[in-house]
Amino acid sequence: MADISKLVRLQIVLVVLFIFFKAIRPSALNSDSPEQFKTMLLSLPNFFESVIGTLLLTAIGLVLNSKLNAARQVRPQIVYIVAVAAGGVYVVTQELKIHNIGGENVYDQNDVIYSLIGLVSAYLMIIYKKPRIYDEAPK
Repeated sequence: MADISKLVRLQIVLVVLFIFFKAIRPSALNSDSPEQFKTMLLSLPNFFESVIGTLLLTAIGLVLNSKLNAARQVRPQIVYIVAVAAGGVYVVTQELKIHNIGGENVYDQNDVIYSLIGLVSAYLMIIYKKPRIYDEAPK
């Protein structure tokens, strides 16, 4: 479960950053900040949603996989790919207004781009960390 704890800690850091950027957004949008910065502030929540959601799906997938008997378990890499794919389906279909789960959404191509960057970033984080649930203490 130590690897799951790492994912949770990473999610907590990302949630704090998400809150920080949400808090500064109104004043930054009302200032004379560059338009690229304002665009980034408006689309950054989509990045965080993609990353946090994918990490959460990965953790859930690993826990569920560990509950299966050994013959039915899949390799962690399969869990990683399924988590990114499921996260991708959710965020992209939300950005394309196919559903409004999570609130009313306004289509913006920058939001789609930030969501996709978040998915790629989450996948790279997962590949780097290689989280798994060990049957015994890691060596």
